[in-house]
Amino acid sequence: MSKRAYVLFTLVINGVVPWLLYVWLSDHMSSLSALTIATLVPLADNLVHLVKHRKPDAFGALMLFTFLLTLVLVMLGGSEKILLVRESLVTAGVGIVFLGSLLFGKPLMFHLAARFIGKNDFTANWSYPYFRFVMRLMSLVWGIMLTGEAAVRVFMVFHMSTERYLALSNVVLYGFIGAAILWTVAYRRHSSAKFNDIKLAAASR
Repeated sequence: MSKRAYVLFTLVINGVVPWLLYVWLSDHMSSLSALTIATLVPLADNLVHLVKHRKPDAFGALMLFTFLLTLVLVMLGGSEKILLVRESLVTAGVGIVFLGSLLFGKPLMFHLAARFIGKNDFTANWSYPYFRFVMRLMSLVWGIMLTGEAAVRVFMVFHMSTERYLALSNVVLYGFIGAAILWTVAYRRHSSAKFNDIKLAAASR
C-alpha cells in the first residue's frame, strides 16, 4: 500500500466510517447504542496497529479518545444547555491533549506528523533543536485554538438563545479550525524552508 493510500485509509477507518456508521445506526436504535457500536471501529483499528507495530497509533488514539469522550457525555445526558455544550467539551478535550503532550518528551504534533508524513528520516529530525521547537509550537497553537474555540462556544451557550447559538455555532467552529489549518500550512512552508537550510548548513560542516 502506498503512503498516500495508507493515509487515506487511516482517515476513512478512524473518522469517516465511524461517523457514517453512527448516522446510519441512529435511525434504527438509540444514539447511545449507535455511538457505542461506531466507537468499536477506531478501537479495533488501534488494537490491530498495536499488535502489528508494538506501539499505539497517535491519530487513531486521538480519534478513539474523541469518540469515547462523546460516548461518556452522551451517557451523562443533561439539560438543553448541557447538550449544546457537549460538542464543545469534545473539542476542549482534544485541545487539552495537545497542550498536555507538551509536558512529555515528544508532543502530539510530532506523533501525528510521523504517522502521516512517515519519511525515513523524519524521526531523526528530532535531534535538531529547531525541529523540536516547530513541533512544540504547532502543538501549542492547536491546543490553544481548540480550547479557545470551546471556551467561546460555551460562553455563547449561556449568553445566547438556543436559536441564535445554533445559527452561529458552526461559524465559530469552522472559523477556529480553518484559521488553525491555514496557519499550519503557512507555518509549515516557512519552517520547512528554514529547517532545510539548517540541515544543509550542518551537513556542510
